[in-house]
Amino acid sequence: MNLASLVRDIPDFPEPGIVFKDITPVLADHEAFGELIAALADAYRQLPIDKVAGIEARGFTLAAPVALQLGAGFVPLRKPGKLPWTTINQAYNLEYGTDALEMHVDGIGAGEQVLIVDDVIATGGTAAAAVNLIERVGGKIAGLAVFIELGFLNGRAAIDGVPFHALIRYD
Repeated sequence: MNLASLVRDIPDFPEPGIVFKDITPVLADHEAFGELIAALADAYRQLPIDKVAGIEARGFTLAAPVALQLGAGFVPLRKPGKLPWTTINQAYNLEYGTDALEMHVDGIGAGEQVLIVDDVIATGGTAAAAVNLIERVGGKIAGLAVFIELGFLNGRAAIDGVPFHALIRYD
């Protein structure tokens, strides 16, 4: 199945000049969604993954089923103020502003192998914040898997040295 054909471009969202890659048509199609999850998991299936960290919000939708396929736990990386227990925080820059991610301090144990999953990597700020959070609690980054890479924004540079896998790349 051609997953890219189901991705919808939304111009000027969330800000003028941004072309948002809407993956909801992929998620709505049972066969396409299953293929997407299997493809993300397959890239890391041979590694000993302890946890899969999903970046809010669309990353949750992909990371949780990837974690199940890999026999790993799921850890949410959320916007500030959304998690109910003790957290650590990491600010980052977006292509259209700034934001932050938080994680429970006990979500990942020292030495655990962690796969980060998100829908899109753009400038890499969110991905770099996720890497930083996980490393701060002693987790080891096994890799970063995304559905879509916006290559023209050079997000890979922000996570230099992290094993990376994207299913679709837009240049």
